[in-house]
Amino acid sequence: MPPMIAKRIIPCLDIKNGRVVKGVRFQNLEDVDDPVALAERYNAEGGDEIVFYDITASFEGRKLFTEVLERVASRVFIPLMVGGGVDELSDFDRLLKCGADKVSVNSGAVKNPALINKAAEKYGSQCVVLSVDVKREGGALRVYTNGGRKDTGLEAVSWIKEGAARGAGEVVLNSMDADGVKNGFDIASLREVSEAVGVPVVASGGAGKKEDFLNLYKGAPGVSAYLAASVFHFGEIKIPELKKYLGTSGVPVRI
Repeated sequence: MPPMIAKRIIPCLDIKNGRVVKGVRFQNLEDVDDPVALAERYNAEGGDEIVFYDITASFEGRKLFTEVLERVASRVFIPLMVGGGVDELSDFDRLLKCGADKVSVNSGAVKNPALINKAAEKYGSQCVVLSVDVKREGGALRVYTNGGRKDTGLEAVSWIKEGAARGAGEVVLNSMDADGVKNGFDIASLREVSEAVGVPVVASGGAGKKEDFLNLYKGAPGVSAYLAASVFHFGEIKIPELKKYLGTSGVPVRI
């Protein structure tokens, strides 16, 4: 039997005006810390990757702050996934040259799905991540854009399957219902998506305690990576302790 692929633990840095911020259900953003200092800490603590979102770039109609990315990339030696305001192929080029290992596209892909094809053809599927903000509406999983402000009317699983077919090599599923609430991951949605697509799925939104990560593993074993923000930022969960807990509970992780 082949060894199980380790589940990745990924801290997420939401950036606004060059600072890390955190909110609840995408609202009421509060200042947290300097992104370079936080990224260095997670690099030292054993984070498997870092996700770096300029969360208001699409809404404000501007490009992601590459100066912050360059500072982080020069000090951190684990993979960086970067997103925010990615609308054109040139944005992939710019972010990859500034130190990103993967580029996450969300609103830009909904507006122009062919962007996924073009980016995958030019840079490889491993560089293209489809980030999807979802919310339950009458039982259906709907896709939102512009930092959760706009209901696209798209059904999430169909859109994610299309994105993977177009060349996205990974999917980040951001549950707006669970975001910042700390009541656990949206396991039903994550299981539904991970069973529907053949690319790695990253769970985002809802982590409040170590047990939430174990419950996700048990409830949606196909999910490849576990992303969290505030519980790591504020030291409520420390990455080395989380990995030790998961490892002793039978979850394959990189210690």
